[in-house]
Amino acid sequence: MSIGEMLAATVPMVRTLNLEFVETTAERAVLRMPDQADFHNHVGGPHAGAMFTLAESASGAIVLTAFGDQLSRAVPLAVRAEIGYKKLAMGVVTATATLARPVEDVVKELDAGQRPEFPVDISIQREDGAVTGEMTIVWTLRPNS
Repeated sequence: MSIGEMLAATVPMVRTLNLEFVETTAERAVLRMPDQADFHNHVGGPHAGAMFTLAESASGAIVLTAFGDQLSRAVPLAVRAEIGYKKLAMGVVTATATLARPVEDVVKELDAGQRPEFPVDISIQREDGAVTGEMTIVWTLRPNS
């Protein structure tokens, strides 16, 4: 089962928003949200909450891909998030997530008995390439008790 299929099966909002998994690697995750009138805001573009969910889902995809081999001993959890809406988003939007710390450094902290935190940076773009939003989500790997 792919990361996209797993997230679609376990996270209802992924299915609700019809998110498409374009790319999922340990270095980068790219998700696309189709233009859907049911999720428009008052100016006809995707609602801010839908774009937040798109970006958060992209970050979750990269976290699961990068740290999937750690799931038997730790649970990935979002700790905090900050989003900036830069330009009007219209139509299809794409979120591209990248890890801001090396996977090895995070795993070393987990190996040392720590609860590592690591940021994931996400860029949200329109089809014309314009960046409409930027988000950073800090994740942790909480060791199982």
